[in-house]
Amino acid sequence: MSAFYQNVGFHVRWMIRRDMSDVLAIESESFEFPWSEEEFVRCLRQRNCIGMVAELDDRIVGYMIYELHKNRLHILNFAVSATGRRQGVGSRMVGKLIGKLSPQRRSRILLEVRETNLAAQLFFRAQGFRAVSVLRDFYDDTTEDAYVMQYRYRESEIPALDASQITRLAG
Repeated sequence: MSAFYQNVGFHVRWMIRRDMSDVLAIESESFEFPWSEEEFVRCLRQRNCIGMVAELDDRIVGYMIYELHKNRLHILNFAVSATGRRQGVGSRMVGKLIGKLSPQRRSRILLEVRETNLAAQLFFRAQGFRAVSVLRDFYDDTTEDAYVMQYRYRESEIPALDASQITRLAG
């Protein structure tokens, strides 16, 4: 992570309506076939669809749209601004999502990645995702295939409590 992001810091929060212009700008700079504002709004109006953003000094530097399913989370859209890439922004957002997994309920995260999007494949692989299948001719805008990548919950991910947390819990 760069010294800039370490020193200033950024935080991850739920997406709100006023974030949309920044999200659309990142979407346009990141993808050849970007989602429209209508596609974002339609998705986010669904009960099981959630948006999160990474914010730095009142500026959005990344976002993620995902769906809640009975036993999994499904990432639908994810991007980090050009200035935020390779700064820990994407890793922090994925880490937040991994933190929502549990063995009793949602135990995995799925997403589709374009076969030509090597940067995303490598990023998600570095986060612990693995390609589990190929979806032929998956996209509406091209005949491109998609790799289905999956992250599975592991018991070792339960965070250890530090002494201050134990003291607070004990009371």
